[in-house]
Amino acid sequence: MAGTPDERDERIALLLDYENLAIGAREGLGVSPFDFGPVADALALRGRVVARRAYADWSFFDDDRRLLARAQVELIDIPQRVGGSRKNSADIKMAVDAIEIAYERSWVTTFAIGTGDSDFTPLVHKLRELDKRVIGIGVASSTSRLLPPACDEFLFYDRLVEAAPSPAPAPAPVQEEPAPVVGQVEPAAEEAAAPADEAVERVVTRTLSGLARRGDGPVLASRLKRAILRQDPTFDEADHGFRGFGELLRHLQSQRIIELREGSAHGDPEVTFPVDEPAEDDAFRVLAEVVGELSRRDGGVPLSGLKDQVRKRRPDFSEKTYGYASFLSFAKAARARGVITMAYEQVNGDWYLEPA
Repeated sequence: MAGTPDERDERIALLLDYENLAIGAREGLGVSPFDFGPVADALALRGRVVARRAYADWSFFDDDRRLLARAQVELIDIPQRVGGSRKNSADIKMAVDAIEIAYERSWVTTFAIGTGDSDFTPLVHKLRELDKRVIGIGVASSTSRLLPPACDEFLFYDRLVEAAPSPAPAPAPVQEEPAPVVGQVEPAAEEAAAPADEAVERVVTRTLSGLARRGDGPVLASRLKRAILRQDPTFDEADHGFRGFGELLRHLQSQRIIELREGSAHGDPEVTFPVDEPAEDDAFRVLAEVVGELSRRDGGVPLSGLKDQVRKRRPDFSEKTYGYASFLSFAKAARARGVITMAYEQVNGDWYLEPA
């Protein structure tokens, strides 16, 4: 597509078969109410979401309704009728709306269909026949095998939840401080700056990691900034002490967190992660040491809880700093480098790690 960068972004219509997703997440993942945030973040990396609709009988999802309304999702109510099927009514309404959008809103390039129901496979085929890209979203345990192959891309909600950022810790209670002694240097401002720097660093690395995984071309600084703003429209690098986004990127490059290369346009560099980064190698070494110590005591070390053990050794550890979407991805990268070995135990439902 020609035009400005915003015009070249995919324009996405998101339609959610909410009952299918909510019940699948509750029964398959123990997530209730359904957390829409990971879906929103994943789509923000792929383009502009110009329509958000969720279909359900909302009298059954009271808490969910309030959370979705805050996320700017339009709620399409399909009330249960005597002698009728609420599920079929929602499916039909969602399919009709998708076809209507495809014909009447030519600027919509992509449909994100949130469901695991194979009944939507013909709709996916029809949308692709109309030259629309289709992204499916579903919970692995409740997704039909027929649906993912029909889509251009399929996002399992399980993985999106795994890759989602951890919620920020609750602020410590405010305590009254004695009046400062005249001439005493106050370290509070400097100490408060560290968490803010770490927060903006993780926003950039998490977004860059998501864009890089798509593998659809170099990640330019302008594209990275647009993706960050789609996830958080209030983002402003000035809040973190930088006069521009380029200055923020140069700061992160000086910290060896990212690497900047000459881009296709002047002033719009390509942003990547450093190759053979010593800090990353050091993080793998710490992981190997922790696994070695725990395995001597308990044998194979379960992945669950291992990140907390690593943080006891290195409190500022985050796999997202090195471009990994989840701690499991970081552990698999360590295995690929021969740092550890790991195997999945079906009985316990967890990965177990041992020294290489």
